[in-house]
Amino acid sequence: MTCEVKAKDRTGTINPIFTCQPAGAQYASIGIKDCIGIVHGGQGCVMFVRLLISQHLKENFEIASSSVHEDGAVFGALDRVETAVDVLLSRYPHVKVVPIITTCSTEVIGDDVDGLITKLEEGLLAEKFADREVHLLPIHSPSFVGSMVSGYDVAVRDFVKKFAKKGAPNGKINLITGWVNPGDVKELKHLLKEMDIDATVLFEIESFDSPILPDGSAVSHGATTIEDLQATGSASHTFALNRYEGAKAAQLLEKKFKIPAVIGPTPIGIRNTDSLLKQLSQATGKPIPTSLVKERGIALDAITDVAHMFLADKKVAIFGNPDLVIGLAEFCLDLEMKPTLLLLGDDNAGYVNDPRIKALQENVDYPMEIVTNADFWDLEDRIKNKGLELDLILGHSKGRFVSIDYNIPMLRVGFPTYDRAGLFRNPVVGYSGATWLAEQMANALFSDMEVKKNKEWLLNVW
Repeated sequence: MTCEVKAKDRTGTINPIFTCQPAGAQYASIGIKDCIGIVHGGQGCVMFVRLLISQHLKENFEIASSSVHEDGAVFGALDRVETAVDVLLSRYPHVKVVPIITTCSTEVIGDDVDGLITKLEEGLLAEKFADREVHLLPIHSPSFVGSMVSGYDVAVRDFVKKFAKKGAPNGKINLITGWVNPGDVKELKHLLKEMDIDATVLFEIESFDSPILPDGSAVSHGATTIEDLQATGSASHTFALNRYEGAKAAQLLEKKFKIPAVIGPTPIGIRNTDSLLKQLSQATGKPIPTSLVKERGIALDAITDVAHMFLADKKVAIFGNPDLVIGLAEFCLDLEMKPTLLLLGDDNAGYVNDPRIKALQENVDYPMEIVTNADFWDLEDRIKNKGLELDLILGHSKGRFVSIDYNIPMLRVGFPTYDRAGLFRNPVVGYSGATWLAEQMANALFSDMEVKKNKEWLLNVW
């Protein structure tokens, strides 16, 4: 019995699990207040990513494009960025932060975005917008390396690098949530509030669960301010909840400002939430309150209702962002389930040395595959041609056709989820997230039992 980590055994990609680096940089940028990014590339580099994010969050937001055409892709298109910055600042007087997010075409042609920003700061900003606070920064996110996950990680680091300043200790912790939903942010803030911990929650998008107000004043935007970013250099600790979505920024703050970095755990499930709260308590000296002990007990009670009778021994395939996939796999194991196939959609060489993956290799006592640089054919081929039997699939909406075609129940989790209503409001982190995940996995299996008339009578008596 082995847990094997291996790369996809084919050249090329058939139906990718991830999209590209600029998508991750754009997702990070929408977490900042008074920020509109300019994506330096073709119009589609914004249009399709914006559509994906809007489908997922069911909200609109602003992001700009330099709209590079064929001539710019051959001869360079820095003039398009100059025009874009001018038009953007003129049209949106509230904007203070403008990241220039590069793409594959503009990186290949070698556009000197860093040099252009210096030129704009000395020229356009000093002459036309001298009465405004405007910060330009480059985010290099070529699409031909990495994925949306690494693009998010790079962007978070670059924003922190741009703004962090060393000041008097502020007694706060920095919390880098990683690529999460509004419901996750709300749950994380709840945990911090219950522990009475003063924290700066970075790149947070809770307000994307926007109300409709009578005066029409509600606007979806990130809540992290310039002041929040500047204060990251004065914090007591940095907690990056995801190893691949924020660790670079935490490590930068540790190296530059001697702020201790705590990387993980991704607080999915009871075990990992316990670990996070213990680490928060050790870092801040704040005790874990009885209110959270009670919440933990409620989660355990909910899990007990479904785990042994319905979830135990169920074979699961999981795909998506690596921290999410690994966290879900650990939770499934705690529920006596058997995650048999983990699909990580990029070729990060660090996966094989991830201590969580090493722990899986040491402790799993049944066959498990962890495939890096995977695509959806890796999932479909194993079901169609290699005899993989699954009871459940966990992953985002792009895997829905595998679920439909092979009649396997699927719980939507991760990014993007656009074919089910309101999933972004439900946390997958914390004790509330553990309850939601366990119950929704059970509900997916219950529906499947009814459709297939497979022991559905059990639902009358449990």
